[in-house]
Amino acid sequence: QVQLVESGGGLVQPGGSLRLSCAVSGAVFRETPMAWYRQAPGKQRELVATITSSGSTNYAASVLGRFTISRDNAKNTVFLQMGSLKLEDTAVYYCSTGWAWGQGTQVTVSS
Repeated sequence: QVQLVESGGGLVQPGGSLRLSCAVSGAVFRETPMAWYRQAPGKQRELVATITSSGSTNYAASVLGRFTISRDNAKNTVFLQMGSLKLEDTAVYYCSTGWAWGQGTQVTVSS
């Protein structure tokens, strides 16, 4: 059974940074593409960033240049480094394998 556990969320001021982590168990992590999604209140869940098993990345236009997705196959962990945070980045952030999801971690950007 695949399990994903996110951490690293919190309250941050506009312009600040946070790094989210997602620890994965029960899967052959190094062969698994990973993604980060987010869902803001009253909005649909949206794709934020993806990373393939070989490390190729893609980003939503709204976060390109501000967020970086990465992975550490030795630690079965995927990261989302978020910078220049904006109020509209406030959301619950989820990591996913595509068929399994974590419980989410809240990111709140507020002054």
